[in-house]
Amino acid sequence: MLDIKLIRKEPDYFVKKISERNTKVNIKDLISLDKKNRDLIQNKEKLEQEKKIISQKKDKKLFKKSKDISLKIDKLILEQSKIKKQIDLVISALPNIALDDVPVGSDESQNKEVKKIGDITKFNFKPLSHDVIGKKIGQMDFDVASKTSGTRFVFLKNQLALLERAISNFMLDVHTKEFGYLEVSPPLIVNDETMFGTGQLPKFESDQFELKVDDEKSRKFLIPTAEVILTNIVRDSFVKKEDLPMRFVASTACFRKEAGSYGKDTKGMIRQHQFYKVELVSIVDPKNNLDELERMTNCAQTILKKLKLPYRVVLLSSGDMGFSAEKTYDLEVWIPSEEKYREISSCSSCGQFQARRMKAKFKSNKNETDFLGTLNGSGLAVGRTLIAIMENYQQKDGSIIIPEVLRPYMFNQDRIR
Repeated sequence: MLDIKLIRKEPDYFVKKISERNTKVNIKDLISLDKKNRDLIQNKEKLEQEKKIISQKKDKKLFKKSKDISLKIDKLILEQSKIKKQIDLVISALPNIALDDVPVGSDESQNKEVKKIGDITKFNFKPLSHDVIGKKIGQMDFDVASKTSGTRFVFLKNQLALLERAISNFMLDVHTKEFGYLEVSPPLIVNDETMFGTGQLPKFESDQFELKVDDEKSRKFLIPTAEVILTNIVRDSFVKKEDLPMRFVASTACFRKEAGSYGKDTKGMIRQHQFYKVELVSIVDPKNNLDELERMTNCAQTILKKLKLPYRVVLLSSGDMGFSAEKTYDLEVWIPSEEKYREISSCSSCGQFQARRMKAKFKSNKNETDFLGTLNGSGLAVGRTLIAIMENYQQKDGSIIIPEVLRPYMFNQDRIR
Protein backbone atom coordinates (compact mmCIF):
# COMPACT_ATOMS: atom_id res chain seq x y z
CA MET A 1 0.00 0.00 0.00
CA LEU A 2 1.22 3.48 -0.84
CA ASP A 3 1.89 6.13 1.80
CA ILE A 4 -0.86 8.78 1.90
CA LYS A 5 1.73 11.23 3.25
CA LEU A 6 3.75 10.89 0.03
CA ILE A 7 0.61 11.36 -2.07
CA ARG A 8 -0.31 14.47 -0.06
CA LYS A 9 3.20 15.90 -0.32
CA GLU A 10 3.80 15.32 -4.05
CA PRO A 11 0.44 14.75 -5.79
CA ASP A 12 1.71 15.56 -9.32
CA TYR A 13 4.65 13.14 -9.00
CA PHE A 14 2.28 10.49 -7.68
CA VAL A 15 -0.18 10.89 -10.59
CA LYS A 16 2.70 10.62 -13.08
CA LYS A 17 4.17 7.47 -11.48
CA ILE A 18 0.76 5.80 -11.14
CA SER A 19 -0.05 6.51 -14.80
CA GLU A 20 3.20 4.68 -15.69
CA ARG A 21 1.63 1.59 -14.11
CA ASN A 22 -1.35 1.72 -16.52
CA THR A 23 -3.54 2.96 -13.69
CA LYS A 24 -5.68 6.08 -13.31
CA VAL A 25 -6.61 7.77 -10.06
CA ASN A 26 -8.74 10.82 -9.25
CA ILE A 27 -6.12 12.61 -7.20
CA LYS A 28 -8.39 15.58 -6.31
CA ASP A 29 -10.99 13.31 -4.75
CA LEU A 30 -8.32 11.37 -2.84
CA ILE A 31 -6.68 14.56 -1.52
CA SER A 32 -10.11 15.91 -0.56
CA LEU A 33 -10.97 12.73 1.35
CA ASP A 34 -7.59 12.87 3.10
CA LYS A 35 -8.21 16.49 4.18
CA LYS A 36 -11.67 15.57 5.51
CA ASN A 37 -10.16 12.68 7.43
CA ARG A 38 -7.47 14.86 9.05
CA ASP A 39 -9.99 17.62 9.87
CA LEU A 40 -12.27 15.11 11.57
CA ILE A 41 -9.36 13.72 13.61
CA GLN A 42 -8.31 17.24 14.59
CA ASN A 43 -11.85 18.19 15.65
CA LYS A 44 -12.18 14.98 17.65
CA GLU A 45 -8.91 15.67 19.48
CA LYS A 46 -10.04 19.21 20.35
CA LEU A 47 -13.30 17.90 21.80
CA GLU A 48 -11.43 15.21 23.75
CA GLN A 49 -9.17 17.87 25.22
CA GLU A 50 -12.18 20.00 26.15
CA LYS A 51 -13.86 17.02 27.80
CA LYS A 52 -10.69 16.26 29.73
CA ILE A 53 -10.57 19.80 31.12
CA ILE A 54 -14.24 19.57 32.17
CA SER A 55 -13.72 16.25 33.93
CA GLN A 56 -10.77 17.69 35.86
CA LYS A 57 -13.01 20.49 37.24
CA LYS A 58 -15.44 17.92 38.72
CA ASP A 59 -18.31 20.40 38.38
CA LYS A 60 -21.71 18.68 38.25
CA LYS A 61 -23.13 21.68 36.39
CA LEU A 62 -20.90 20.76 33.49
CA PHE A 63 -22.09 17.14 33.36
CA LYS A 64 -24.59 17.76 30.53
CA LYS A 65 -21.98 19.64 28.52
CA SER A 66 -19.57 16.75 28.96
CA LYS A 67 -22.22 14.32 27.79
CA ASP A 68 -22.99 16.46 24.72
CA ILE A 69 -19.29 16.53 23.88
CA SER A 70 -19.14 12.72 24.18
CA LEU A 71 -21.99 12.41 21.68
CA LYS A 72 -20.21 14.77 19.28
CA ILE A 73 -17.02 12.72 19.63
CA ASP A 74 -18.90 9.48 18.88
CA LYS A 75 -20.42 11.09 15.80
CA LEU A 76 -17.00 12.28 14.59
CA ILE A 77 -15.47 8.83 15.17
CA LEU A 78 -18.20 7.21 13.08
CA GLU A 79 -17.84 9.78 10.29
CA GLN A 80 -14.04 9.59 10.33
CA SER A 81 -14.17 5.78 10.17
CA LYS A 82 -16.32 5.94 7.02
CA ILE A 83 -13.96 8.43 5.35
CA LYS A 84 -10.91 6.33 6.31
CA LYS A 85 -12.51 3.25 4.73
CA GLN A 86 -13.06 5.18 1.49
CA ILE A 87 -9.41 6.27 1.46
CA ASP A 88 -8.17 2.73 2.16
CA LEU A 89 -10.42 1.34 -0.57
CA VAL A 90 -8.89 3.69 -3.16
CA ILE A 91 -5.28 3.24 -2.03
CA SER A 92 -5.51 -0.55 -1.64
CA ALA A 93 -6.36 -0.84 -5.34
CA LEU A 94 -3.35 1.23 -6.45
CA PRO A 95 -0.14 -0.56 -7.55
CA ASN A 96 3.32 0.13 -6.19
CA ILE A 97 5.33 2.94 -7.78
CA ALA A 98 8.12 1.87 -10.15
CA LEU A 99 11.68 2.91 -9.33
CA ASP A 100 13.31 5.50 -11.58
CA ASP A 101 15.59 2.99 -13.36
CA VAL A 102 12.61 0.85 -14.43
CA PRO A 103 11.80 1.29 -18.16
CA VAL A 104 8.54 3.18 -18.67
CA GLY A 105 6.17 1.21 -20.86
CA SER A 106 2.64 -0.11 -21.15
CA ASP A 107 3.49 -3.80 -21.62
CA GLU A 108 6.23 -6.41 -22.20
CA SER A 109 7.27 -4.80 -25.50
CA GLN A 110 9.14 -2.14 -23.49
CA ASN A 111 11.02 -4.65 -21.32
CA LYS A 112 14.81 -4.32 -21.42
CA GLU A 113 17.07 -7.30 -22.03
CA VAL A 114 19.96 -7.18 -19.55
CA LYS A 115 22.00 -10.21 -20.69
CA LYS A 116 21.92 -13.65 -22.29
CA ILE A 117 23.64 -16.66 -20.75
CA GLY A 118 24.44 -20.00 -22.43
CA ASP A 119 24.34 -21.19 -26.00
CA ILE A 120 21.03 -22.04 -27.60
CA THR A 121 20.79 -25.80 -28.12
CA LYS A 122 21.42 -26.94 -31.71
CA PHE A 123 19.72 -30.09 -32.95
CA ASN A 124 20.33 -32.24 -36.01
CA PHE A 125 16.60 -32.99 -36.03
CA LYS A 126 13.41 -30.99 -35.50
CA PRO A 127 12.93 -30.66 -31.73
CA LEU A 128 9.57 -31.75 -30.34
CA SER A 129 7.48 -29.88 -27.78
CA HIS A 130 7.44 -31.21 -24.20
CA ASP A 131 3.82 -32.38 -24.46
CA VAL A 132 4.55 -34.44 -27.58
CA ILE A 133 7.65 -35.95 -25.92
CA GLY A 134 5.68 -36.68 -22.75
CA LYS A 135 2.91 -38.45 -24.64
CA LYS A 136 5.38 -40.44 -26.74
CA ILE A 137 7.10 -41.88 -23.69
CA GLY A 138 3.72 -42.39 -22.01
CA GLN A 139 4.52 -40.37 -18.90
CA MET A 140 2.48 -37.17 -19.41
CA ASP A 141 -1.30 -37.50 -19.57
CA PHE A 142 -3.56 -34.52 -20.22
CA ASP A 143 -6.59 -36.58 -21.28
CA VAL A 144 -7.07 -38.35 -17.94
CA ALA A 145 -6.44 -35.07 -16.09
CA SER A 146 -9.13 -33.42 -18.22
CA LYS A 147 -11.62 -36.14 -17.19
CA THR A 148 -10.75 -36.02 -13.50
CA SER A 149 -10.13 -32.29 -13.04
CA GLY A 150 -10.75 -30.28 -16.21
CA THR A 151 -8.49 -28.35 -18.57
CA ARG A 152 -5.05 -27.01 -17.56
CA PHE A 153 -4.19 -30.02 -15.41
CA VAL A 154 -1.81 -32.93 -16.06
CA PHE A 155 -0.78 -36.34 -14.73
CA LEU A 156 2.99 -36.90 -14.63
CA LYS A 157 4.02 -40.52 -14.24
CA ASN A 158 7.05 -42.71 -13.61
CA GLN A 159 10.34 -40.97 -14.47
CA LEU A 160 8.74 -37.59 -15.25
CA ALA A 161 7.08 -37.59 -11.82
CA LEU A 162 10.47 -38.45 -10.33
CA LEU A 163 12.12 -35.69 -12.39
CA GLU A 164 9.61 -33.14 -11.07
CA ARG A 165 10.43 -34.18 -7.49
CA ALA A 166 14.18 -34.20 -8.24
CA ILE A 167 14.05 -30.63 -9.59
CA SER A 168 12.29 -29.38 -6.49
CA ASN A 169 14.66 -31.14 -4.08
CA PHE A 170 17.72 -29.97 -6.01
CA MET A 171 16.56 -26.36 -5.88
CA LEU A 172 15.83 -26.53 -2.15
CA ASP A 173 19.27 -27.97 -1.46
CA VAL A 174 21.03 -25.23 -3.43
CA HIS A 175 19.08 -22.39 -1.83
CA THR A 176 19.46 -23.71 1.72
CA LYS A 177 23.03 -25.02 1.61
CA GLU A 178 24.66 -22.50 -0.72
CA PHE A 179 22.62 -19.36 -0.08
CA GLY A 180 21.43 -19.71 3.50
CA TYR A 181 17.67 -19.62 2.95
CA LEU A 182 15.61 -21.16 5.75
CA GLU A 183 13.40 -23.96 4.41
CA VAL A 184 9.74 -23.71 5.39
CA SER A 185 6.88 -26.12 4.81
CA PRO A 186 3.90 -23.74 5.04
CA PRO A 187 0.10 -24.07 4.94
CA LEU A 188 -1.35 -23.99 1.42
CA ILE A 189 -4.54 -22.27 2.62
CA VAL A 190 -4.62 -18.64 3.75
CA ASN A 191 -7.23 -16.15 4.93
CA ASP A 192 -8.28 -12.94 3.19
CA GLU A 193 -6.09 -10.72 5.41
CA THR A 194 -3.02 -12.68 4.30
CA MET A 195 -4.03 -12.31 0.65
CA PHE A 196 -4.53 -8.58 1.18
CA GLY A 197 -1.10 -8.25 2.78
CA THR A 198 0.82 -9.25 -0.36
CA GLY A 199 -1.56 -7.55 -2.78
CA GLN A 200 -3.66 -10.42 -4.21
CA LEU A 201 -6.81 -8.89 -2.73
CA PRO A 202 -8.92 -6.97 -3.45
CA LYS A 203 -7.85 -6.25 -7.04
CA PHE A 204 -7.04 -9.80 -8.23
CA GLU A 205 -9.81 -11.73 -6.52
CA SER A 206 -11.06 -13.16 -9.84
CA ASP A 207 -7.80 -15.09 -10.30
CA GLN A 208 -7.91 -16.80 -6.89
CA PHE A 209 -9.32 -20.18 -5.88
CA GLU A 210 -11.56 -19.49 -2.89
CA LEU A 211 -12.67 -22.33 -0.63
CA LYS A 212 -16.15 -22.81 0.80
CA VAL A 213 -15.99 -22.70 4.59
CA ASP A 214 -18.64 -22.93 7.30
CA ASP A 215 -17.56 -19.74 9.03
CA GLU A 216 -18.79 -17.00 6.68
CA LYS A 217 -16.71 -14.35 8.47
CA SER A 218 -13.49 -16.08 7.53
CA ARG A 219 -12.69 -16.32 3.82
CA LYS A 220 -10.10 -18.91 2.81
CA PHE A 221 -8.03 -19.23 -0.37
CA LEU A 222 -5.57 -21.69 -1.93
CA ILE A 223 -2.21 -19.95 -2.27
CA PRO A 224 -1.40 -18.66 -5.79
CA THR A 225 2.28 -18.71 -4.77
CA ALA A 226 4.24 -19.38 -1.57
CA GLU A 227 5.20 -15.69 -1.61
CA VAL A 228 1.82 -15.02 0.01
CA ILE A 229 2.25 -17.23 3.05
CA LEU A 230 6.02 -16.73 3.50
CA THR A 231 5.90 -12.92 3.35
CA ASN A 232 3.01 -12.83 5.82
CA ILE A 233 5.13 -14.59 8.44
CA VAL A 234 5.98 -11.05 9.64
CA ARG A 235 2.43 -9.69 9.39
CA ASP A 236 1.27 -7.65 12.40
CA SER A 237 4.68 -8.02 14.01
CA PHE A 238 7.71 -6.03 15.11
CA VAL A 239 10.96 -7.57 13.87
CA LYS A 240 14.25 -6.90 15.66
CA LYS A 241 16.79 -5.22 13.38
CA GLU A 242 19.45 -7.75 14.40
CA ASP A 243 17.20 -10.52 13.01
CA LEU A 244 17.39 -9.02 9.51
CA PRO A 245 17.69 -10.15 6.82
CA MET A 246 15.22 -13.02 7.06
CA ARG A 247 15.34 -15.37 4.05
CA PHE A 248 12.79 -18.13 3.47
CA VAL A 249 12.42 -20.82 0.80
CA ALA A 250 9.54 -23.23 0.22
CA SER A 251 8.52 -25.72 -2.43
CA THR A 252 4.75 -25.78 -2.73
CA ALA A 253 1.87 -26.43 -5.03
CA CYS A 254 0.38 -23.17 -6.36
CA PHE A 255 -3.17 -22.57 -7.61
CA ARG A 256 -4.35 -19.92 -10.07
CA LYS A 257 -7.49 -19.55 -12.16
CA GLU A 258 -5.50 -17.79 -14.91
CA ALA A 259 -8.61 -15.65 -15.35
CA GLY A 260 -7.05 -13.31 -17.90
CA SER A 261 -5.43 -15.97 -20.10
CA TYR A 262 -8.30 -17.78 -21.81
CA GLY A 263 -7.12 -19.17 -25.15
CA LYS A 264 -3.49 -18.49 -24.21
CA ASP A 265 -0.94 -21.33 -23.79
CA THR A 266 -3.67 -23.96 -23.80
CA LYS A 267 -1.32 -26.73 -24.99
CA GLY A 268 1.04 -28.48 -22.64
CA MET A 269 2.20 -27.49 -19.17
CA ILE A 270 3.14 -23.85 -19.74
CA ARG A 271 0.06 -22.40 -18.02
CA GLN A 272 -1.65 -24.67 -15.47
CA HIS A 273 -4.24 -24.14 -12.74
CA GLN A 274 -2.04 -26.21 -10.39
CA PHE A 275 1.74 -26.13 -10.56
CA TYR A 276 4.79 -26.43 -8.32
CA LYS A 277 7.25 -23.67 -7.56
CA VAL A 278 10.24 -23.13 -5.31
CA GLU A 279 9.76 -19.65 -3.88
CA LEU A 280 12.31 -17.31 -2.31
CA VAL A 281 11.24 -14.54 0.09
CA SER A 282 13.43 -11.97 1.83
CA ILE A 283 12.50 -9.62 4.66
CA VAL A 284 15.07 -6.82 4.95
CA ASP A 285 15.90 -3.32 6.11
CA PRO A 286 14.32 -1.32 3.22
CA LYS A 287 17.58 0.48 2.47
CA ASN A 288 18.97 -2.94 1.43
CA ASN A 289 16.13 -3.88 -0.94
CA LEU A 290 18.01 -3.30 -4.19
CA ASP A 291 21.13 -5.17 -3.06
CA GLU A 292 18.92 -8.04 -1.96
CA LEU A 293 17.14 -8.03 -5.33
CA GLU A 294 20.47 -8.51 -7.13
CA ARG A 295 21.40 -11.29 -4.69
CA MET A 296 18.05 -13.07 -5.09
CA THR A 297 18.19 -12.85 -8.88
CA ASN A 298 21.69 -14.35 -8.82
CA CYS A 299 20.45 -17.20 -6.60
CA ALA A 300 17.75 -18.02 -9.15
CA GLN A 301 20.25 -17.76 -12.03
CA THR A 302 22.56 -20.24 -10.29
CA ILE A 303 19.93 -22.96 -10.71
CA LEU A 304 19.78 -22.38 -14.47
CA LYS A 305 23.58 -22.32 -14.71
CA LYS A 306 23.91 -25.60 -12.81
CA LEU A 307 21.28 -27.17 -15.08
CA LYS A 308 23.15 -25.75 -18.11
CA LEU A 309 20.00 -24.25 -19.59
CA PRO A 310 20.28 -21.20 -21.89
CA TYR A 311 18.43 -18.17 -20.54
CA ARG A 312 18.26 -14.41 -20.51
CA VAL A 313 17.67 -11.75 -17.85
CA VAL A 314 15.03 -9.09 -18.56
CA LEU A 315 14.24 -5.90 -16.63
CA LEU A 316 10.47 -5.47 -16.76
CA SER A 317 8.82 -2.22 -17.80
CA SER A 318 6.53 -0.27 -15.47
CA GLY A 319 3.46 -1.65 -17.24
CA ASP A 320 4.54 -5.29 -17.13
CA MET A 321 5.50 -5.58 -13.45
CA GLY A 322 3.37 -7.25 -10.80
CA PHE A 323 1.01 -5.16 -8.68
CA SER A 324 3.23 -5.03 -5.57
CA ALA A 325 6.60 -4.68 -7.32
CA GLU A 326 8.79 -1.58 -7.58
CA LYS A 327 11.42 -3.35 -9.74
CA THR A 328 11.42 -6.80 -11.33
CA TYR A 329 13.88 -9.02 -13.17
CA ASP A 330 12.48 -11.92 -15.16
CA LEU A 331 14.61 -14.93 -16.03
CA GLU A 332 13.51 -16.46 -19.32
CA VAL A 333 14.65 -19.92 -20.39
CA TRP A 334 15.02 -21.02 -24.02
CA ILE A 335 12.24 -23.32 -25.28
CA PRO A 336 13.42 -25.03 -28.51
CA SER A 337 10.00 -26.06 -29.87
CA GLU A 338 8.78 -22.45 -29.69
CA GLU A 339 12.13 -20.93 -30.67
CA LYS A 340 11.80 -18.29 -27.97
CA TYR A 341 12.55 -17.53 -24.34
CA ARG A 342 9.86 -18.17 -21.70
CA GLU A 343 9.59 -16.79 -18.18
CA ILE A 344 10.83 -19.27 -15.58
CA SER A 345 11.45 -16.89 -12.68
CA SER A 346 10.36 -13.44 -11.62
CA CYS A 347 12.34 -11.69 -8.86
CA SER A 348 10.85 -8.51 -7.42
CA SER A 349 11.61 -5.86 -4.87
CA CYS A 350 8.39 -4.58 -3.30
CA GLY A 351 9.98 -1.86 -1.19
CA GLN A 352 7.75 -1.17 1.84
CA PHE A 353 4.54 -1.61 -0.15
CA GLN A 354 3.59 -5.03 1.22
CA ALA A 355 4.91 -4.32 4.73
CA ARG A 356 2.61 -1.30 4.97
CA ARG A 357 -0.36 -3.49 4.03
CA MET A 358 0.76 -6.16 6.53
CA LYS A 359 1.69 -3.70 9.31
CA ALA A 360 5.13 -5.33 9.49
CA LYS A 361 7.67 -3.08 11.21
CA PHE A 362 11.15 -2.82 12.72
CA LYS A 363 13.36 -0.18 14.39
CA SER A 364 15.84 1.60 12.09
CA ASN A 365 19.40 2.67 12.97
CA LYS A 366 17.99 6.00 14.17
CA ASN A 367 15.81 4.01 16.59
CA GLU A 368 12.73 5.05 14.64
CA THR A 369 9.88 2.65 13.88
CA ASP A 370 9.66 1.94 10.15
CA PHE A 371 8.10 -0.55 7.76
CA LEU A 372 10.18 -3.52 6.58
CA GLY A 373 11.31 -4.16 3.01
CA THR A 374 10.08 -7.30 1.24
CA LEU A 375 11.21 -9.23 -1.84
CA ASN A 376 10.11 -12.40 -3.57
CA GLY A 377 11.31 -14.54 -6.46
CA SER A 378 10.88 -17.91 -8.11
CA GLY A 379 13.84 -20.11 -7.53
CA LEU A 380 12.48 -21.60 -9.95
CA ALA A 381 9.08 -22.58 -11.35
CA VAL A 382 9.35 -26.39 -11.23
CA GLY A 383 7.00 -27.22 -14.11
CA ARG A 384 8.68 -24.82 -16.52
CA THR A 385 12.09 -26.13 -15.48
CA LEU A 386 10.87 -29.64 -16.30
CA ILE A 387 9.65 -28.39 -19.69
CA ALA A 388 13.00 -26.71 -20.39
CA ILE A 389 14.95 -29.86 -19.49
CA MET A 390 12.71 -32.11 -21.60
CA GLU A 391 13.05 -29.87 -24.66
CA ASN A 392 16.70 -28.80 -24.38
CA TYR A 393 17.97 -32.26 -23.45
CA GLN A 394 15.82 -34.29 -25.88
CA GLN A 395 17.58 -36.78 -28.16
CA LYS A 396 16.81 -38.02 -31.66
CA ASP A 397 15.88 -41.47 -30.33
CA GLY A 398 13.15 -39.90 -28.16
CA SER A 399 15.04 -40.15 -24.88
CA ILE A 400 15.85 -37.24 -22.56
CA ILE A 401 19.31 -36.82 -21.04
CA ILE A 402 19.14 -35.99 -17.33
CA PRO A 403 21.33 -33.00 -16.32
CA GLU A 404 24.29 -34.21 -14.25
CA VAL A 405 23.33 -32.25 -11.13
CA LEU A 406 19.95 -34.01 -11.02
CA ARG A 407 21.21 -37.57 -11.40
CA PRO A 408 21.86 -38.14 -7.65
CA TYR A 409 18.17 -37.28 -7.11
CA MET A 410 17.09 -39.80 -9.77
CA PHE A 411 18.85 -42.97 -8.58
CA ASN A 412 21.86 -42.04 -10.78
CA GLN A 413 19.95 -42.57 -14.04
CA ASP A 414 21.49 -40.66 -16.93
CA ARG A 415 18.43 -40.47 -19.15
CA ILE A 416 14.68 -40.94 -19.42
CA ARG A 417 13.63 -43.39 -22.11
